[in-house]
Amino acid sequence: MDITPAIPEDRQVIDSYGPGRFQVAMTAFHGSIVVFPSEVVPWALSATEDLTAESFDFLQARTAGLEVLLLGTGAGSVFVRPSLRAEIKARIGVGFDAMDTGAACRTYNILLSEGRKVAAALIAV
Repeated sequence: MDITPAIPEDRQVIDSYGPGRFQVAMTAFHGSIVVFPSEVVPWALSATEDLTAESFDFLQARTAGLEVLLLGTGAGSVFVRPSLRAEIKARIGVGFDAMDTGAACRTYNILLSEGRKVAAALIAV
């Protein structure tokens, strides 16, 4: 019995991640990325220490209709101060949940399988 959730073939499922890399929909990516249900875009951010509200500016045109943004903070969870969270939400119009990158990858796939409008901004581990 196959218990794998049915996800439409045109969706960007995160297959795997590892040191400095991701595999999404059978395509390899190096460095940090942002995964949307229909596309993957490179992200210049390489460490949570460099995270600013401006780090998300390029997402403004892509967040319409988005329900949740997941922030993968690398190998470990990182606390994002409330003032920075509020500034990011004001810039992109959606709040986010921060967690380590592995948890963000898994959560993204689960929400995608549920048909949710989700994106994941993933800092490579």
